[in-house]
Amino acid sequence: MLQLSRALSSVASGTRNSPSFKTYLRLKDGKIGSFFHDVPLGLDKQKRVANMVVEIPRWVNAKYEISKDFTANPIVQDTKKGKPRYLNNIYPNHGVPHNYGAFPQTWESPLESSSLVNQNILGDNDPLDVIDIGRFVSTTGTVKPVKILGSLALVDDGELDWKVVVIDTADPFAVELNDIEDVYEKMPGVLENLKRWFEVYKIPTGKEPNSFLFDGNYKDTEFTLKVVQECHENWYKLVMGEFHGDNLPSTENATLPHTNGNTVFDVEIEVSQQAEQVPPEVNDMSFIK
Repeated sequence: MLQLSRALSSVASGTRNSPSFKTYLRLKDGKIGSFFHDVPLGLDKQKRVANMVVEIPRWVNAKYEISKDFTANPIVQDTKKGKPRYLNNIYPNHGVPHNYGAFPQTWESPLESSSLVNQNILGDNDPLDVIDIGRFVSTTGTVKPVKILGSLALVDDGELDWKVVVIDTADPFAVELNDIEDVYEKMPGVLENLKRWFEVYKIPTGKEPNSFLFDGNYKDTEFTLKVVQECHENWYKLVMGEFHGDNLPSTENATLPHTNGNTVFDVEIEVSQQAEQVPPEVNDMSFIK
């Protein structure tokens, strides 16, 4: 049964466009919780709905992601060589083409292959990625119910990195979209552009194009629900201590799934200063054949 998520909010800390910037989950009682562990997945298979945490708003370049290591798992800007990381603009897209985020209480295990993939390929050690193709631009830290439409099995640096395609349940298009084929019909060009973006978005950084399983075809909603369920079960085993290995996400303060309530984190919220200047090259456009 879907647990309503729109009552959850977020609070910013630190200076935007700097390594100090963090977005924390604010629980209903005003205390700080974990985007990774405390937001309910709320998967409703019959309605094909679950809760999404928005990390990167549509058209934004800053590479925001839920931290697996910081206390309370805030959303932070990824860094490269100590500097904030920005995504390149791939013509005709500026930043990410749609709201980009993750399903809470999911985890792609790097310790064992997915039972849904007939290949020996391990997960990327992160929450399950989600792309909201709806019309609304959501802010970083937004938690909202979304309708599951399909998925792409991306292979990134040899790791399985599922991309689940969804739409905000409040979007007027949501009632018309029930599976991936509906997206092709009702929103022509969206899935083709999204797939190409995932294939080439790292090329400007000197990397090879990403590849896909299943001949690059989108999987339908029924299959994708199995992906979400499997990653939720992996998360459950992780927080219950059933997985062991190097570089696994910290679950020291995670609320155990069989208990009620949330873990409350003692973090210091730093008053946000004026944002750091974004490097001018962030607005450059890359053209890829």
